[in-house]
Amino acid sequence: MSLINLGGVPSLGSSMDDKIYHFVAYALFTAIWYKAISRYNINHKYVVLISIAIAFGMVIEVLQSVLTDYRVSDVYDILANTLGVLCSVGAIGVYEKREA
Repeated sequence: MSLINLGGVPSLGSSMDDKIYHFVAYALFTAIWYKAISRYNINHKYVVLISIAIAFGMVIEVLQSVLTDYRVSDVYDILANTLGVLCSVGAIGVYEKREA
C-alpha cells in the first residue's frame, strides 16, 4: 500500500490524517511481525523487530520518491512510522509482562 496511489482514502477531519495513517499502519505492521518472529528463539527480539520495521519504513519512503510520481518522501512520515513502531513494541512489552 505504501507505493500505490491512495487518493481515495477517507479523511479523518484532521490536518494530520496522513501521519495518523502512517502511525497506525506501522503499529499494526510491527504487531504482525512480532507475532511472526515470536515463534523463533531470537536474541534481542525487540531490537530486531524495531530495526527491521524502522528500516523498512525508511526504504519505503525513499522508494516513494524514486519509483512514483504521485507519492513523496517526507521525514515526518518516517517520524510517524517510527512512533507507531515504538508504541506497538511498548504495548507488546506491557502485554507480555501481564501474561508472565
